[in-house]
Amino acid sequence: MKSLIDFLETKNIKESAIFEHLKCNESEAKTLQHLAKRYMRGEDDSLILELLQELYGSEAYTFLTYLDEVKNLLELGWLNQQSFTPVKISDVTPLELLNTSVGLSSSFLKLLQYGTLESDLPDIKPYGDHLEYLQDQFFRIELYQKMSVIRQNVHEHSLGINRVQNKLQLLEKRIEERVEQTSEKLVLDKFFKQKKMDTKEQVIFIALLREEYSATEASLREMNALIELISLDEYERIKNRSLLEDGSNLLNAGIIDYEEMLNPFGGISRAFFIVDEVLQGIIHPQKNKKVRRLKLNALIEEQDIFELIEPETSLEDVVLNEKTQETLETLMKQVDKEVVHRLVAWGIKDKKSGIDARIIFYGAAGTGKTMTAYSLAKSLKRQVLAFDCSKILSMYVGESEKNVRKIFDTFYDLCAKTKSEPILLLNEADQFLGARSSGNITGSDQMHNQMQNIFLEQIENFTGMLIATTNLLENIDKAFSRRFNYKIEFKKPTEIQREKLWNLMLPKDAPYAKDVNAKELAKHSLTGGQISLIVKNTAYKVAVKEKPIFTKKDFVEEISREKDANFDSEKSMGFLKK
Repeated sequence: MKSLIDFLETKNIKESAIFEHLKCNESEAKTLQHLAKRYMRGEDDSLILELLQELYGSEAYTFLTYLDEVKNLLELGWLNQQSFTPVKISDVTPLELLNTSVGLSSSFLKLLQYGTLESDLPDIKPYGDHLEYLQDQFFRIELYQKMSVIRQNVHEHSLGINRVQNKLQLLEKRIEERVEQTSEKLVLDKFFKQKKMDTKEQVIFIALLREEYSATEASLREMNALIELISLDEYERIKNRSLLEDGSNLLNAGIIDYEEMLNPFGGISRAFFIVDEVLQGIIHPQKNKKVRRLKLNALIEEQDIFELIEPETSLEDVVLNEKTQETLETLMKQVDKEVVHRLVAWGIKDKKSGIDARIIFYGAAGTGKTMTAYSLAKSLKRQVLAFDCSKILSMYVGESEKNVRKIFDTFYDLCAKTKSEPILLLNEADQFLGARSSGNITGSDQMHNQMQNIFLEQIENFTGMLIATTNLLENIDKAFSRRFNYKIEFKKPTEIQREKLWNLMLPKDAPYAKDVNAKELAKHSLTGGQISLIVKNTAYKVAVKEKPIFTKKDFVEEISREKDANFDSEKSMGFLKK
């Protein structure tokens, strides 16, 4: 309390120990001294009019000349305006403050308590380990966050952005001095130098690293939050977006990556994270790279159930029926991380369960169900573990039931070992979803019913994201229908959609006769799968010609051959609308 008593009792305010920290003139310091004495008497707030009259007399109006000083103390952050309708101090005239109340800010009270603004800054000494270094860096991010809040607050100047900025500069200088005194190389400092990261890139990286350690609800992962952290004004916000856009140093060098989601308002938001290999190298520098988190592609070779798919197309690359597209967009909004966090906060969802979704893609063969599943995974930045459900049948009684459990047990085991969240894709799941046999049933029927019951139980308790595809839904068991919270129909493409598909699938660099036209080809009623097959078959036929040129006749012949060989029913499929 020495600095407090010194400030209260001194007659020459300039000799006070804290005067040099105030950055104000002698008269302004005396105003603070007067308010401090009132504070010690239990008076938190003071009307500016009364305060100035007490200090400079009330008989003449000369006290009004000191209003500028009060405004300056507000801007420096030593005073807070006590008002139910706070205003931006820089926007008001001194006279507008005359009949408002002020009080000492928490920053000034801390200065009185400790006698310095550097009480919470680290001592200048060598770092003991990289965790001690990280502690200083995380404190650095806290100060950046404070400045960001100040810039957005109506009390912009009264909260003392200059003071926080000065403190930040002192901290950064101390970090630099401590690094110089540390003989052992610090992993993060070494990483910054190797990657030639500038100050703003470092701040982004440390902010994301702090999120990993603190396990917060992604408060600093969102693009705008990170940009706000390093931007002083609107011009810098626009300029700094390039640091987090595709082609930036951080993304190109594989240092950070992002998940792109549709937010509840229909826009696209990006949540950034540090790439796993980089993160593990910083958090566990003593571990050998070879023993880092196991990857799915390393474990997938040890089992014979799943095929690992690394999706190459996103939802933007698929041509779908308008209603199907709308349903998928709704699904994307439902699995947005911000939406999930909201549900957790409301107590609707368990925080540990992550994003859960059980989805059926249903419709005629060739309508893009499997490709859309892959594309959805790409848009969610997920890998896919695909299982062909025809493999489940076994000639041995009892084995099929075991194999159903094995599908899910192996999936959970792979997720746990790799700490990843791939999408489970069950292709051609018709035999699982059909109505169960009743009445006089054979041993084979009983085995099939048992297999379906186990599958039903596994679907009921599934955690994660599962997509089942099926062509035939006329006989779907109602118990299965209720277990899937998303049912998405894939219809055969319209003529307009077929034209888009032909334009997408026709080889770009191939030579064509003048009669080849996507609009004409689209008049033939085909699915996307059929169009893809026809294009490939036509290409093989044309490639062996002496003059390899695609003609309309070539395509029409393959279209006829495909239609003659097509046994699919033209009957409409889908859930009945209630």
